[in-house]
Amino acid sequence: MTRQALLDTRQMLERLVRFDTTSRNSNLALIEFVRDYLDRFGIASDLVFDTSGAKANLFASVGPPKAGGIVLSGHTDVVPVDGQDWSSEPFTCVARGDRLYGRGTADMKGFIATALALVPEFQAMPLAAPVHLALSYDEEVGCKGVPGLLDHIGVSLPAPPFGCVVGEPTGMRVADGHKGKAGYVCSVAGLSSHSALNHLGVNAIEVAAAIITELRRLNDEFRATGPFARGFEPPHCTVSTGVIAGGSALNIVPDHCRFEFEFRPLPGRDPNALFLRIRDWAEGTLLPAMRALAPAAGIEWRELMSYPGLGGTDGAMIEEVCCRLTATQAPGKLAFGTEAGHFAARGIPTVVCGPGDIGVAHKPDEYVELAQLERCAHFLRELVHATVTA
Repeated sequence: MTRQALLDTRQMLERLVRFDTTSRNSNLALIEFVRDYLDRFGIASDLVFDTSGAKANLFASVGPPKAGGIVLSGHTDVVPVDGQDWSSEPFTCVARGDRLYGRGTADMKGFIATALALVPEFQAMPLAAPVHLALSYDEEVGCKGVPGLLDHIGVSLPAPPFGCVVGEPTGMRVADGHKGKAGYVCSVAGLSSHSALNHLGVNAIEVAAAIITELRRLNDEFRATGPFARGFEPPHCTVSTGVIAGGSALNIVPDHCRFEFEFRPLPGRDPNALFLRIRDWAEGTLLPAMRALAPAAGIEWRELMSYPGLGGTDGAMIEEVCCRLTATQAPGKLAFGTEAGHFAARGIPTVVCGPGDIGVAHKPDEYVELAQLERCAHFLRELVHATVTA
């Protein structure tokens, strides 16, 4: 990486970090900045908005308007900094030693900044196929923005790109697999009574506890009997309850309880089948006794979010080239989820590779090393040269 290219990347990252794109906020200021930046190079951007109009994906293509090409993909939203003890202002990119600190520096504005800073170089290359830039919203809350972006790509391009790199922080090592995830909320409606006469009530917390216990039993079953997949940690589907609330006073049998739970299935495993298993058990085992005492009692379910796992590329060119350029001997499997599964589900071979350490993401004093940004720039430059130049 030239000194100027590194400077351009640092300046771009500083600009991107300044935008507080916490998922609860709009990302439009950042998206409009990127749109205007690309416009200076004569590159048009398509914005794909959410239903509220407060958030948008961005899709832009550098190079000839031909079929194929590669996608460089990143999410623009970041996780909250609430309650975290930062050594510096989290939405100001601060250099200390060989690191740049700030929310999103690793996850994953470092990758986006590098790709954007290289746009002039991409334009100067003899591109035979386009380099597509795909920026999404709401990845951190369930990969909710990218399906609309992919719908747009499917309609606007004459044929699918032949490869995609999702630049999540992997330390610039290639990964070709991660689990999927589906999250749900369960709301239990019981019947209140005085706690001294608890035989007259339907305790919603106890019903919820029975369901949570069954969820835990399912997790233990998967841990003991699988199915298993080498490379994943842990190597089986997991089930977890993360939030619970219910009741109003100790001496009142609670008539309401709400909890949230998730499945993280192995690639190719349908999370809906796992959900139906727990729903059918609860409604077949618990609900009859609840309604025998309180006909209005019930158990309601709602999906919070869902995204597919990533199960590999079957030896696609994008994986072979990325592994060669990064000296990755064997692609890894990620413990965390990404948008890569959505791209793969649309028939676009996809790998995950980007600068930074996932171990510092979502934490106070998140950072990316300058050396990682340099490696990323070299990788992207060589990737474009190897895949889409004449």
